[in-house]
Amino acid sequence: MAKSPRSQPLVAPEEPLRSRPRKPRDPSQPRLPLDPMPSRVEPCLALSKAKPPRGDEWTFEVKWDGYRICVHLENGRVRILTRGGHDWTHRFPAIEDSVKRLGVGTAVIDGEAVVLDELGRPDFGRLQQSLGGRLGKKSSDVAMMMAFDLLYFDGHDIRSLELSARRHFLESLLRDEDGAVRLSEEIDGDGTEIVHAAREHGLEGIVAKNKDSTYTSGRTCDWIKVKTTMSDSFIIVGYEASGVARAGIGSLVLAARRGNDFVYVGSVGTGFNEQNAEQLRKMLDRLKRKRPAVGYTGRGKYLVWVQPTLIAEIEYRAWTHDRKLRAASYKGLREVQDNAKIYEIES
Repeated sequence: MAKSPRSQPLVAPEEPLRSRPRKPRDPSQPRLPLDPMPSRVEPCLALSKAKPPRGDEWTFEVKWDGYRICVHLENGRVRILTRGGHDWTHRFPAIEDSVKRLGVGTAVIDGEAVVLDELGRPDFGRLQQSLGGRLGKKSSDVAMMMAFDLLYFDGHDIRSLELSARRHFLESLLRDEDGAVRLSEEIDGDGTEIVHAAREHGLEGIVAKNKDSTYTSGRTCDWIKVKTTMSDSFIIVGYEASGVARAGIGSLVLAARRGNDFVYVGSVGTGFNEQNAEQLRKMLDRLKRKRPAVGYTGRGKYLVWVQPTLIAEIEYRAWTHDRKLRAASYKGLREVQDNAKIYEIES
């Protein structure tokens, strides 16, 4: 996707701003004021909007489709935490190795673990397969981190700095990196035009960020996401068996939440490949039940009902007038560790 030239930092050193790994403090030297390194940071989340914001105070990035992670580096020790706070360091060995070689003593980096396709686009299905599917135990050697924020750097908590300052340090830290940790580049320009370009390149969307904003945990209007296609998480409550489809799955029966109940929202029969269909069928057959977990008035001779346990990420074009998904496509299963949130229908 074509990008405008990146804005230059206020200070442009010849070499990246890096420090040597921190050594034990000499007791004879004065104690320098350092900030305690946070053990975990709740991520800043983007608010979903139909249109991007306008104004010079906004900058834009690609919306990466993967697992949100936060990397903690402390004197050679690396921890990779998921959005839900689970330690997945062992599952991303390439990212861990690249972080160790950054040449800085301490840092906390916010970003997304992704697997890219042949055109350089994030592919959530490939990421899942590289990890062995939902509840898989495999480590991914092909996953990389697209880093988009720096929260702690060289002994200092910088979350109170404006985004433009944090990005200056992050860009300097990752300027020459071409391994498993890459910089998520900023894109300057008109938000509407950038959304159109993202759609043409088959990307999920963009994220707009206020250049003057501090890093605030939770969902905030300082970060705004605009999707080119709609994508949400739904619970699988059954499937339609087929004698000709891959692994015998003709379609998945999906539901959303309404209060404490599940509501049927339609089916999805595309997006599967041979590998993920077989894995899905094995998991579903271990969850069979006699009656549906939702109110279902349709007919289906080959419907198989399952416990509402598996959460699927579904891409779709729109909602029909009777609140069913239109042109739905299966993308993969969401992990509990990723704080997967089932789509909620207002009562």
